[in-house]
Amino acid sequence: MAGDIERGALFRPIVPNEHSRVTYAELFFDLVFVFAVTQVSHTLLGRFTPLGALQTTMLFLAVWWVWVYTSWITNWLNPETTPVRILLFVLMLGGLVLSTSIPKAFESRGLWFAIAYAAMQVGKTVFLWVSTPPGRTLARMNAVRITAWLSVSAVFWIAGGFAEGHSRPVLWAVALTIEYISPAARFWIPKYGASAVADWVVEGGHMAERCAGFIIIALGESIVVTGATFADLPWTLATVSAFASAFIGAIAMWWIYFHKGAEAGSEQISKSSEPGRLARLAYTYLHMPIVAGIILSAVADDLVLTHPAEHSDSRTVLSAVGGPLLFLVGTILFKHTFRGFLQLSHGAGIIALAILAWFASALSPLMLSALTSAIMIVVAAWESVSLGSGEAKSRSEESQPDRSQSETTSA
Repeated sequence: MAGDIERGALFRPIVPNEHSRVTYAELFFDLVFVFAVTQVSHTLLGRFTPLGALQTTMLFLAVWWVWVYTSWITNWLNPETTPVRILLFVLMLGGLVLSTSIPKAFESRGLWFAIAYAAMQVGKTVFLWVSTPPGRTLARMNAVRITAWLSVSAVFWIAGGFAEGHSRPVLWAVALTIEYISPAARFWIPKYGASAVADWVVEGGHMAERCAGFIIIALGESIVVTGATFADLPWTLATVSAFASAFIGAIAMWWIYFHKGAEAGSEQISKSSEPGRLARLAYTYLHMPIVAGIILSAVADDLVLTHPAEHSDSRTVLSAVGGPLLFLVGTILFKHTFRGFLQLSHGAGIIALAILAWFASALSPLMLSALTSAIMIVVAAWESVSLGSGEAKSRSEESQPDRSQSETTSA
């Protein structure tokens, strides 16, 4: 009890050998981001041009960053306390404004998007700062540093909201750059320097579970988009086949991430001596391409369902191949952080997708979807078999000394 008081009344209690669970308030908060992810995919689908893709990418980066920063905050603070719970509800309101502004963020609702984003980022960090007891000097300075960086980026967000034409994406690109380099720079500020990674004390199991939950959000959005599109189409052999391919592809992505990766990552970060460093790399930066790949694949599924037998245009090729490719690049790097080696199955899948991209324009969208789903199934099966055989070999080697000792004893 005394330790919890020293940490702060609003901070999560630390229980030895037990990781903090994800609370219902956090899951409730995530519902807003189901809507946000849907808005991002629909926006990309509606303006799949080079400029539209660039703008949607910026919006996705903002959505991911505001969500992952909230996950860090709720890793430190306790959502079971009333003030923190109210903070999450206020952030939900901001998230709804942010999400509804996404389709017209570069048009009439840019200022709304910018205000909602900046208010969420700065507001929750100031709340963390105020909630940290004065006696916890390092933790308070960490909150001060984060607030300083987010306040600077907020100026560019708001300025971009007021700007028009090409000035808005430029100003927002500056804001995103400031925010994305800040953890790598350890939130260095003049006079006070940078935070030590040791100051970022996180509960690893909770962070892993939160990010795994966002993967479920993205996959769920993909299934919802696919189902809604399929429901409005005539059920022909081509559309049914496209629907089946999309569904199988989603299962393959789930299998690749969850079957051997998610639990191993959670165990590794829970045991790490520097969980803050691992959380920054594996769960803040490297989950971003994983989520982006799922969203892009959902766009591909919609395009394939509506035009399964037609010519594969550049939009279809980029989304159908680019989505799984981004997903595999993210997962191979994510798993490298705790396995220490690059998964051969994932590398082979990346190469196979790159080769497929070379010939993709000559294939129908349905055939392209079927081939990408097949590649993802092979990757999932290959990893399961290879890691399964490795674990069996490891168990056999561990039991070998026991057998030798038993034989010596009996002799």
